[in-house]
Amino acid sequence: MKYFQGNRSPNDAQRKAEGCSTAWLHHKGRNRHHLEYWIDYDPAGTGNLIGNEMPVKYVAEMLCDRLAASRVYLKEGYTDSSAWEYYQHGRDHYILHPNTRALLEKMLLLVRDEGEEKAFAIIRREILHR
Repeated sequence: MKYFQGNRSPNDAQRKAEGCSTAWLHHKGRNRHHLEYWIDYDPAGTGNLIGNEMPVKYVAEMLCDRLAASRVYLKEGYTDSSAWEYYQHGRDHYILHPNTRALLEKMLLLVRDEGEEKAFAIIRREILHR
């Protein structure tokens, strides 16, 4: 991988070197667990971008993706609060439907407060109904 660094996303390095990350543009446009997949123009015709509501299963996948990325980039520094803390940094810039935001935050807080194993059990039982 040309831009691999090991401690952060290779997309950042390509973006810095070339002005955009073609890998990221491709990935987010084809994978429904990315919030960016669900961004579109407001149907009211205002020209504003909005976040459409994500199906619950993709919010759960987004949670897993965030947890995995936190583990990879933080290595031994990872804690159950890492994904929540990272989310907090960019929270105000994310274009999310209010229901999607509330669900993602609920899941991130479950992991932070209950630990991953217990949080996953609660998410499976109470949110995904499995």
